[in-house]
Amino acid sequence: MNDRCRYLSYMLRMWETDDGESRIWRASLQSPGSGERRGFADLQSLMDFLAHQAERQDEAGREPDAEGREGR
Repeated sequence: MNDRCRYLSYMLRMWETDDGESRIWRASLQSPGSGERRGFADLQSLMDFLAHQAERQDEAGREPDAEGREGR
C-alpha cells in the first residue's frame, strides 16, 4: 500500500464581469509552488479543470509501485 500523501494546492481568484448581455463569473488558479496561473472564462471550465486534475492524481495513485503492486 502506498501511504504517500497526494494533494493539489491552488490560490483561487473569482470575479464577476459583464459580457454586454449578462453577468459572468470568471476565475483564475495560481499554483503556489510554480507561480503558474491559469484563467477560466466561466465556472464550468474551472470545475472541468479541477476534475481533470483530480483524475490525474487518481491515475498516478494506481501506477504499479517498485514491487509491481498497484499503489493507493
